[in-house]
Amino acid sequence: MNYSFEYIDIILLAMIAGFIFLRLRGILGKKTGHEEDMTSSFAHEFDFKKTPIKKNIYVFDEDAKKEFLKGAQVAYETIITAFASGKISDIKSLLDKDVYNSFNEAISERSQKELKNETTFIGINSAEIKEHNQKNDLLEVSVNFISEIITCIKDKENKIISGDPQKIKKVNDTWMFSRNIKSQNPNWQLIKTEV
Repeated sequence: MNYSFEYIDIILLAMIAGFIFLRLRGILGKKTGHEEDMTSSFAHEFDFKKTPIKKNIYVFDEDAKKEFLKGAQVAYETIITAFASGKISDIKSLLDKDVYNSFNEAISERSQKELKNETTFIGINSAEIKEHNQKNDLLEVSVNFISEIITCIKDKENKIISGDPQKIKKVNDTWMFSRNIKSQNPNWQLIKTEV
């Protein structure tokens, strides 16, 4: 047997360890005992004051309102189109339990009657915050949406029961959203559709 390769491996690993040790010593330096006292290098004239931490206060300033309205507009369009197509399970996280149940009930009733909802969402003309309140840890915001939608309901024989598939309808909705400010979840939930 040839053991010469084992000795070469040991020598090679010792050289690598020595190289790493020298590089660390060059970068970190060595302690000689003559180091300068770091506390004497800085002035001690700073007067540190503890600022009081305000807990449970959510600031709903102008920037927060703008960000909220952007998200509310996206949620509005998403909820309208999901409800029209009957796919509210996709948006369950955006809806309060009661709103989800009432939407689900309306969709079930529509399918039992074999009705089909055809909706085209054109856009939102305006979205304004009507009011906002903080109740304990819940922040509730009412938003007035003015949107344009083409909608019609057809029966199983494709006869139009209500609406017009050619006419753009102006819709005025006021929805209320809620969010627990202590929650890690940044999403708001729709809690009322007719405020």
